[in-house]
Amino acid sequence: MAAKKQIWGTGRRKTSVARVKLTPGTGKIIVNKRAFEVYFPLESQRVAAKQPLAITGNADKFDMLVLVKGGGPISQAGAVRMGCARALLKVDANLRPALKAEGVLTRDSRMKERKKYGQPGARKRFQFSKR
Repeated sequence: MAAKKQIWGTGRRKTSVARVKLTPGTGKIIVNKRAFEVYFPLESQRVAAKQPLAITGNADKFDMLVLVKGGGPISQAGAVRMGCARALLKVDANLRPALKAEGVLTRDSRMKERKKYGQPGARKRFQFSKR
């Protein structure tokens, strides 16, 4: 482990942006000044956000302070996941193969498609009438 006191990582998903700070500690996670379990009430969101720590076996070695904004809860959990993975890479570059194999370092580039003018939605069209 590096001798640095705190390590920052940035993660993005859809319109969410998460800034994750890792500090040596006992595994405490704070998201936007709230408890991790309160901010992410669903188990699937919590598992996604903690996935990089679980993959590398560092769940009880680091405290995580997260500042996340934009998007919805699932998108924010994905952003936290990527930010945590990037911060772990700064701690130890040897973790890269394990994180890469799980796909947590890859930015999910899928975004909401914009609504087109003259139509009700991005892909939806008004009903065609031949006569």
